[in-house]
Amino acid sequence: MFDLHTHFLPPRVMAKVRAQFDAAGPLIGRPWPLQYRDDEAALVEVLRGLGVRHFTALAYAHRPGMAEFLNEWTADFAERVPEALCCGTFFPEPDVAAYVAARLTAGVRVWKVHVQVGGFDVRDPLLDEAWGLLAEAGTPVVIHAGSGPVATKFTGPRPVAELLARHPRLPLVIAHAGAPEYAEFLDLAERYEHVGLDTTMAFTDFFAEMGAPYPDALLPRLRDLGLAGKVYLGSDFPNIPYPYATQLDALERLDLGEDWLQAVLWGNAAALLGGQDVAG
Repeated sequence: MFDLHTHFLPPRVMAKVRAQFDAAGPLIGRPWPLQYRDDEAALVEVLRGLGVRHFTALAYAHRPGMAEFLNEWTADFAERVPEALCCGTFFPEPDVAAYVAARLTAGVRVWKVHVQVGGFDVRDPLLDEAWGLLAEAGTPVVIHAGSGPVATKFTGPRPVAELLARHPRLPLVIAHAGAPEYAEFLDLAERYEHVGLDTTMAFTDFFAEMGAPYPDALLPRLRDLGLAGKVYLGSDFPNIPYPYATQLDALERLDLGEDWLQAVLWGNAAALLGGQDVAG
């Protein structure tokens, strides 16, 4: 398997994230009992044991001056862990274009932006040059822009639609399939060649109980999108309130066919990232 949406963070940052989940903080909105609480080395071994051959370390900046600290850590993580792709994050701040350009040169393969936690507008003029660099480079950005689990001022499909109108070749992977605005983000993935969806927590009973069940009427379009190479496995590991296999069971229950499942679990992400190191 190739999991495009996993989180590995500096220990102090991970501790703060876990504290937010434990407290059901304002951006979480409901009890969220974390299933996996081990240290970094043990978490890596869990993924290896499950057969996850490639994964990410999606850190996300939520204030100015934080992104490069996280980028340094995730670059080191990728050097230490062969299965981990080198990841980066960014935030609207005066030097964002400069460090995005430098990190692209240094080999960042996947970017992460969390609109809900970061509390910023993807249309912020400070980000415009950085978005242009990413569109030109073709390096995917996993973006949490849907309004789940708790809507904030800048979540929802409209800001992303306006961003894509400005940068139509921007390679975005919509986290959580855009929950709960599934239809609107599916529209964007169908309209723009380089926009796709990840499966993170979507289709699970946990999301359905939160009031965000995936509409059955969208499943034929989701099947077509996956077979077109634009749906990717995501899990949110280790910040999940159930065993890792729950996401896989939920995908299998969709009954969209073996070809679709194989594409989502492996082939689509391998094709997106390219290169011999993820093709075998």
